[in-house]
Amino acid sequence: MARQLSLFLSESKKVLPIMKRILLLAALMSSATFAAIAQKYKAIIKTDAGTIEAFLYNNTPQHTKNFVKLAKSHFYEGVLFHRVIPDFMIQSGDPNSKKTKAGEMLGDGDVGYKVPAEFRYEYFHKRGALAAARDNNPEKASSGCQFYIVDGKKYTDAELDQIEKRNNKKIPDAQRKIYKTIGGTPFLDGNYTVFGEVTKGMDVVEKIVNQPRNQADRPNKDQHIQSVKIKKKWLGIWW
Repeated sequence: MARQLSLFLSESKKVLPIMKRILLLAALMSSATFAAIAQKYKAIIKTDAGTIEAFLYNNTPQHTKNFVKLAKSHFYEGVLFHRVIPDFMIQSGDPNSKKTKAGEMLGDGDVGYKVPAEFRYEYFHKRGALAAARDNNPEKASSGCQFYIVDGKKYTDAELDQIEKRNNKKIPDAQRKIYKTIGGTPFLDGNYTVFGEVTKGMDVVEKIVNQPRNQADRPNKDQHIQSVKIKKKWLGIWW
């Protein structure tokens, strides 16, 4: 009997860590699924490389409202992804990029106003995050129109530990797990507002981010946003 009990305890020690990992991943997937169901707005971004779909977070209302307003006014039609960096992100929204010469420096175009920062603990720079670009203002307020989508990379515990030390801020365990398994850009957390996430079309993001580019990270071949359509959820259906 004592031997059987010893064997049972030994096997339990092996199984428990596996069960913990399974439960953690299940919790993360459930959280992501719930978030997708809960959001009110979805953006369908049609590009030269294909279509990207993203939902916009309810809990960043100023950023979401602003993005919806610009999209509905056709502001983004014809703008370029003017900055692409593999393992980092693709950036767009500069109105100056609609009428630009080949190789011209871009990134300073704006709409004349900023959006106050809306940092949320639960929204972070995982792969596929949709976030607002900004200049170096002390309030960390966002550009009124420029945004980026995270490509990112996977991080080791040692790398995440270094980021924690530099930022003097602990990365939550659940987020750390995602940065290790899915990837992202954790060093941007708490500095740029994340207001949505890609739900479909990360293969399109990969096509864009891997375009040959010049020294300013502008693609040699222009990568346009053709249109951005907004869908709103009502009675559980996207309209």
